[in-house]
Amino acid sequence: METHGTTDPDDGEVDSGEPLPRRIAGRIAGSGRVPTSLRAALDHYADTGRPAIGSIRAHRRAEDRVDEIVDEAFGDVERAIAAEFDRGAEEVTFDYGTKLTMPVELTLAHVYADRDERGDATVETAEAVTELVVVALLDGDVRDALNDGEYDDFRVNFPLEGETDRRRLAEVVQATLQADVDARFDAFDDEVKAAYDRAVELSEAHQDRDPHFRQLFVDAKEGEAEALDSIREEYKFAEFDDPPALLSELPVDLPYFKTQYGRVGVIYDGMIDMYRAAGIDIDPAFELSIVLSIIGAQVWLDDVDDYRRDLADDQLTPVTAEYLLAESDAQAYDRIVSITEAYLDAAKRRALAADSDLVSIGSRYIYYSGDPDVLPR
Repeated sequence: METHGTTDPDDGEVDSGEPLPRRIAGRIAGSGRVPTSLRAALDHYADTGRPAIGSIRAHRRAEDRVDEIVDEAFGDVERAIAAEFDRGAEEVTFDYGTKLTMPVELTLAHVYADRDERGDATVETAEAVTELVVVALLDGDVRDALNDGEYDDFRVNFPLEGETDRRRLAEVVQATLQADVDARFDAFDDEVKAAYDRAVELSEAHQDRDPHFRQLFVDAKEGEAEALDSIREEYKFAEFDDPPALLSELPVDLPYFKTQYGRVGVIYDGMIDMYRAAGIDIDPAFELSIVLSIIGAQVWLDDVDDYRRDLADDQLTPVTAEYLLAESDAQAYDRIVSITEAYLDAAKRRALAADSDLVSIGSRYIYYSGDPDVLPR
């Protein structure tokens, strides 16, 4: 990934065209000796000269608000669990690990940062949409876990008896969140629900192709040349029949964009559409920066970390695909790094075009948080 201001000239002299504090910030970021969040912020400052203090404060405010929304939603969940498992309403604590809320925090922070121009009424509307979006994302994530029979992330403070109780717990959580989402939609015009439904429909269409992609993976592992060709054509370089509007903002062709848009990007594209349908004006460049960042994070953080498990489960991802398509482990490793950098650099450029320091910093945070050394090379 491009990280400007992090290296010295060959002769060791300070470049007089760049202010010294930015060069120092770049050196610190490049050293890797500071926490990742500070490293990302310093790299952004070294690159742009913008310290982004106001934006960082706006993000902290948004992060606190999203945490409150999750706590409120889980409070309802805890009461439902207590009733289902015949326990006191105040005795149950519930936790569910999710990584889905960062783009929502960035979007709300984007509104907070511009609140003087937008006005308090718009901020209040944005907060209401954020409440709906956060609970909808939790509901969708829990629904996927329930459908896949993955219950490890559902945690309560009392023992469960076997798989039946674990599924029962997941069903209670999902039903409670879904009821919460349905009730929140009542406060908005139909266009907000329509934006949500479009995103869900496209996401489910991609999920419906998962068995096909798994079979391609199995066949490719067995050396079938036709399966490898299909992975290239249908997964890596697939084209849209009906391209989403945000593609007009995409500066370059990116491998895996269609499949990863359907896998994770469309959810956040739909999220932005929900804000717009409620009257919140969101820059298309900001929207694309969010989508590119979340795809980059999916590949660089989740797919890289899960490579061994996905390989064993015949799960096709950009990472497992590259190890099938490349001529060597070293080539696959280099391609994965290059693909990640392409996504995150494009996200950074779109973020700066939208005057969003936070998403620019976020793209760097994602990059610095990755651990590609877990991959064979």
